[in-house]
Amino acid sequence: MYTILTGGAGFIGANILRELNSRGVEDIIVVDNLESSQKWQNLVGCRFENYFNKQEFHSLINEDFHYFGKIKSVIHMGACSATTEENMDYLMHNNLHYSQLMFNLANEHGASFLYASSAATYGDGSQGFDDRQDIHKLRPINRYGYSKQLFDAWLDKNNFWAKAIGLKFFNVFGPLEAHKGSMVSMAYRGYQQIMQTGKIKLFASDQPNYQDGEQKRDFVYVKDCAKAVCELIEQKNVGGLYNMGTGVAHSWNDMAQALFLATGKKMSVKYIPMPENLKGSYQYYTKAEMGKLLSVLPNFEFTSLNDAVKDYVQGWLGK
Repeated sequence: MYTILTGGAGFIGANILRELNSRGVEDIIVVDNLESSQKWQNLVGCRFENYFNKQEFHSLINEDFHYFGKIKSVIHMGACSATTEENMDYLMHNNLHYSQLMFNLANEHGASFLYASSAATYGDGSQGFDDRQDIHKLRPINRYGYSKQLFDAWLDKNNFWAKAIGLKFFNVFGPLEAHKGSMVSMAYRGYQQIMQTGKIKLFASDQPNYQDGEQKRDFVYVKDCAKAVCELIEQKNVGGLYNMGTGVAHSWNDMAQALFLATGKKMSVKYIPMPENLKGSYQYYTKAEMGKLLSVLPNFEFTSLNDAVKDYVQGWLGK
């Protein structure tokens, strides 16, 4: 029985692939869009049954696909994850229609289905970050968040939660993200800045109730995300939307401090003006309510920020 992993060469997907391998799972169909990107490097050393380009896979769905009838689960991480993407039709195709297609595939074959939602669906956070609230009342503040919310709402409207698990990923960082270009995490970007210039650049605040660098995020290590996905996909009678954060909000200054500690360098931060294109769509505070997830995985433990950054820097970036 096979697991279909979309976005399997991407940041979170490739970490899930490695976590599955560490658990002895190798009957995996990886679906992605490699083209000329460097994502292929994320697959090196991993074990899987086959790889299909995303468009090729879509066409195979309408044919007598060899693996149909042998699908155990669908882990759908494939999407446009750029929070600054402005092409709404592109987002609709990748984050709504593609997700609907993959859910229907899983449903038709009696396979479990887990997919990536996003904390961006919470918008400015004025309504909190509780995964038990009415998702139809959420108001995302960027196109990416809205495209993700539309799929959440589609599942909810059609009463499909018994057949689907959605994870609202917060600020994920860690190994295998280098290919993301401008969308790499501050942990990755900050490490590069420290090594090159000895200092980190952070956005200054343009809101009077936040000091420079004190905008806060729920930073979650990608290795923890991968472990949670692999545990959730094996749960019976579990469905619905779950936050994937840590339940702790840290400032960008905290992240910078953790990076300097991990590199053994003296802390030095330069605050730069908030870009005009981010004003009005920038989240100043996120912190996941984790009670719902921990009710399903009561023994799950998240890595602390300092320990996660140290593992990332010394076990990956430094090598």
